[in-house]
Amino acid sequence: MTAVKVRLAQGTPCWVSLTTSDHEGAMAFYGALLGWEYGPGPTPLGAYVRALSGGAKVAGIGVTPPGTSHSVGWTTYFAVDSADEVTQRVHECGGTVAMGPLQAERAGRLTIAADLTGSVFGLWQGEEHLGWEVTGEPGAPVWHELLTPDEPSATAFYQAVFGPVLTPGEDGTTRLLVDGCPVAEIRSTTEGRGWRVHFGTADCELTARRAEELGGRVVQEPHDTPQGRMARLADPQGGRFCVLQVG
Repeated sequence: MTAVKVRLAQGTPCWVSLTTSDHEGAMAFYGALLGWEYGPGPTPLGAYVRALSGGAKVAGIGVTPPGTSHSVGWTTYFAVDSADEVTQRVHECGGTVAMGPLQAERAGRLTIAADLTGSVFGLWQGEEHLGWEVTGEPGAPVWHELLTPDEPSATAFYQAVFGPVLTPGEDGTTRLLVDGCPVAEIRSTTEGRGWRVHFGTADCELTARRAEELGGRVVQEPHDTPQGRMARLADPQGGRFCVLQVG
């Protein structure tokens, strides 16, 4: 378990947020699956709650804004020192900005952007809300990976935008390092694209079966990975995420 009490270094994943077409349904699903409870969050874009695991903030669930084409899905946010400056670098590096920078009340400043292949990610300049308060345990985020058809271009893009150190992984991936610690990875694939959020679980098989009982589905059965036992799941509204066995 890692408790987070300070602003994370720029380029570090610091928050995950689900945009969904069924706010109440998503809250019920993840509450039953991951043991989450909920507290209020900023609402500049509509209904939004913060998910709590053991009383610690770990994620957000918001409703799809009216009149937008944003699909159901999880977004990984990266800590930045200045949302305005890093948003400008996204433009300069050939990415696109869908929203922001905008102020999320007193919580902080955010931007929603996409890289060169259209993979969506967020920028978060924390003020009153620095990000998640715990990682590496069941119910909390534990890992992040980008699936991309063009790993060299993705690597160059995130290096230029955030300034992290990138290093080859043992399994042919590229690891993003911040202050010498791996925070995420980039993996080349022709099957799908985008950032994948991994939540911790004490039992990967049990969580996968429970997701089906709650109306979700198993996209990829539990299997062994370099990070541990993992399964890819989808919630009843179609939002995809992964669970990774920890502990």
